Amino acid sequence: MPRYSEERKAAVLKKLLPPQNRSVVQVAAEEGISDVTLYSWLKQCRQQGLPVPGYRNAGDDGSPDAKLAVVIETASMSEAELSAYCRQKGLYSEQVQRLPSRYWSSRRARESRSETAARCP
Repeated sequence: MPRYSEERKAAVLKKLLPPQNRSVVQVAAEEGISDVTLYSWLKQCRQQGLPVPGYRNAGDDGSPDAKLAVVIETASMSEAELSAYCRQKGLYSEQVQRLPSRYWSSRRARESRSETAARCP
C-alpha cells in the first residue's frame, strides 16, 4: 500500500472538496490513486467536521461545534448570501436550515450521556 505525503493528499483533496467538487472516479483516474483511498480520505474529512459533497448526510455528521459554527456564520445571511455560502461549502441550504435543531438535539444527547456516566460508579 503506497504512502502519500500530506502535501499530495491535501492537493488531491482540494480537487474533491468545494469549490472544485470533482468526482472521486475522475480524480482517481487522473492521479493514479485508488478510489477506495480517496473515499477513505473523504471519510476522514467528514469525521473532522468538514463539509463533503456527494455524501447523503453532508453537513449532518460534523461535530456539534462545527454545526454551531455553521449556524452562527449563516444566522444573519440573506437568501442569496446563504446560497453562495452553501455553494462554497458544498452544502444544501435545507441542511443549513435544519442545523439549529440538530445542533441542540445532539448537544442535549451528549450532555445526557455525560450526566449518566457521572452517576454510574
